[in-house]
This record gives sequence, C-alpha cells and structure tokens, in this order.
Amino acid sequence: MQNPPNTQIGAIPYSEYDLPNGLHVILQEDHKAPIVCLNIAYHVGSKNETPDRAGFAHLFEHLLFEGSQNVKRGEFDTYITQAGGYDNAYTTEDKTNYYEVLPAHQIGLGMWLESDRMLGFTLGDESLRTQKDVVKEEKRERYDNAPYGTLSERMMKLAYKTFPYKWTVIGDMQTIEAATLNDVKDFYKTFYSPANAVLVLSGDFQRADAEKMIEKFFGSIPNDGHTLARPIFNEAEQEGERREIVDNEAVPLPAVFYTYPMPPEGTDDAIALDLLTDILSTGRSSRLYQKLIYADQVASDVSSYVDLREMPGLAWIYAVANEPEDPIAPIEIAIEKVLSEVRATGVTETELQKAKNKTEMRLVAGRVTVSGKADQLAHARVFFGDTSQANSIIDRYLSVTTDDIRKAAATYLVPEKRCTVIYLPPKQ
Repeated sequence: MQNPPNTQIGAIPYSEYDLPNGLHVILQEDHKAPIVCLNIAYHVGSKNETPDRAGFAHLFEHLLFEGSQNVKRGEFDTYITQAGGYDNAYTTEDKTNYYEVLPAHQIGLGMWLESDRMLGFTLGDESLRTQKDVVKEEKRERYDNAPYGTLSERMMKLAYKTFPYKWTVIGDMQTIEAATLNDVKDFYKTFYSPANAVLVLSGDFQRADAEKMIEKFFGSIPNDGHTLARPIFNEAEQEGERREIVDNEAVPLPAVFYTYPMPPEGTDDAIALDLLTDILSTGRSSRLYQKLIYADQVASDVSSYVDLREMPGLAWIYAVANEPEDPIAPIEIAIEKVLSEVRATGVTETELQKAKNKTEMRLVAGRVTVSGKADQLAHARVFFGDTSQANSIIDRYLSVTTDDIRKAAATYLVPEKRCTVIYLPPKQ
C-alpha cells in the first residue's frame, strides 16, 4: 500500500504491505546516494523476559550474530564488511533492532543474511559461553565498575514494583550465567517469527525489484501462527516518594537523581514533558542551569530528560554537587523551587518556541541518512502499529502550548510521585 501524499514537516515518503506469513514490510526509496539500509525490528525487549532470565533479550541479540543455517560462526560481520558495508544491533526494554548499511548493488546480500537468521540459526555451547562472557564484561564496564553505575538498577527497582521494567536491559550476572541452550531455542521460537517483525528497506532501489527480492528471501519463512502474550502494565499509582541513599560506592561527588512516572511514548503528555525537560536543562539559559549553577551555585552539572518507552516511562532530573563535602539538601531545595514555579505559572512562549526549534531540528536531522529513516519508520510501526506516526510526530510537538506544559508538570513532576537516589562519597 502506498501511503497518501504527506505535507507534514520533514515527512518520509514510504509504502508498506504485509507478506502472507505476517512480516510487515516498509519500503522507503531514496536515490540520493547508491546505498541501502536493511532494518529488521523485532517486537521483543527486556520487558518480555521473566525475572530468572533478566537480560536475556540483550544476550540473544549478541547470539544472533553467532551463525545461522547457512552462515558459519563469525562470518556475518565478515560478509558485511567485505561488501563495503557495516552492521549493528541494539536492544531496549521494548524492541530489538538489527540493521545493515550496504552499497546498493549488495542489497541481496543483506536480505540473504537477515532472512537466513530469521529462518533459523545455529548455536553451540562455545558460542553461548563466549557471548555470556562478552555481556558480563559489558555489565562490569558500564554498570558495576563505573561511578554512579548502579543507578539504573537501583532506580528501576524503586520506580517499578511489578512490571518487568523493574530490571535493566542488561540483566544481572546470575541470570545471564543461568541461560541455557534450551532457553535460547525457546526464546527464538517465541519471538523471532515473521509476524513479530518489521522489515524496513531504505535507500537506492526500485520498488518492484525490492518486492520481488523480499518475496524471494522472506516469503517462504513459515509463521507458526501462535499469538504472543504482551505484558500488561499493572503498576499501582505511586502515593509517596521512594528514596534511597547510597554511601558505600566510589563516587567522586554527591549527586541526586530524581525520576517521575510518565505516560507512554507518543501520548500528548509525554510530548509535553519531553519539551519541558529541554526547557529545564538544555543550555545555559535553561531554568535548572540558571538556578542551581548560576544563581545558587550548588551544582556543577544538571540535566533532565525523558526515558520514553512503549509502556509508561520515566522523566529524569539530576544534579551533581561542586565538591565532595557539599551537602545535598540545597540541591534538592533548588530543584523543587524550579519545578514548583513551572507547576504554578508554566513556561514562557519564548522558552517553548526555543525547545520546539531544537526538537524539530533533532527529529529532522535523524532523517538525513537512510539508516535514520529506516529506524524511525520501524520504531513507529513496532511501538504504535502505525507507520504514519513517524511523520506526524513533528507537527504534534509543534502544536504543544504553554498550558499543556504547565498541566503536564502539575500532573507528573510532583514530590509525592518522585523516586530519589542520592549518591554520597563514602566519607559522608
């Protein structure tokens, strides 16, 4: 199906259709350069795991490069690089994404490689052991041995009590180590089917030729027809601040980290909060910078942002002190002062327009490359079941009003809904 003409800002032209096996296909022709991007997004992430296998979706992402029916162990990347391309993958709480960028005449290579591992992959004990060690080393480097590295694990356990967002994407050492070959096979059979995937082809190709190749490589892959059980968000509404103080880890400076529960990505309030966090902390003219760093001089660094997810996510605010001996209380007082003002009187038209300009530039800049276009189209289809939301999102940001900002702040950025993690150097 060809999507209708689109006059929205920065719109990405595309066509889409479904194969009989359930694979959703999105084609985005772009003849500016002789390159293509093949993007395969599977609707599975860490929220689809069980507590005793936390981190499994991310581990499986690594394992899918270990070989398939016709590709030997270690050859996947070699095929891509020798063809003059590059490839990568990532896993989030909600999806797992694989992509290859190749010269246009190598489009068939990318389709063969991706279809081969969608059809079936081979894995032995050695491959599983190798990738377990890789993931555990990644966890040590990024989480266990980094200043404030335990923040994500601590904050997720505070913010979510029942929903599987309560563990991090990378999992923990015990659950990673516990994974077996049978677990791998069951996970693959459950989630890596055509009906749970979106294929996006972006770049220099002819639509008719691409459709024939997609049918050739992906059309015969069977779909077992089972219906996936999606996690239901059942978190009870938070009725008081949840707080943790960490004073036994090697951190250089005191720091305070806040999160506030927020609606899922794509909702009106999530869009308003995204713009608000930009107003709060982006640039020296931002409200948190002006209050905490310039006026009160109680912090050396401040930031705020939204962690957008398919289910309700988190709005973050944090600040780091100036010196190891500095108290945290003045920082917390200053942050709440800024937020209380926004809850009461909102933001100015000038502040909002500045945030809109930055967001529009960021979203449009993400569509310059074929890989960026493919990623945004795949994301919209996986998260919302509606590819057109990739094109409507900019206009939705631009339609936000100052009253929308004030209402979102008054609804979500309130102390009784806050989760707080404070880090203090050990001597404090």
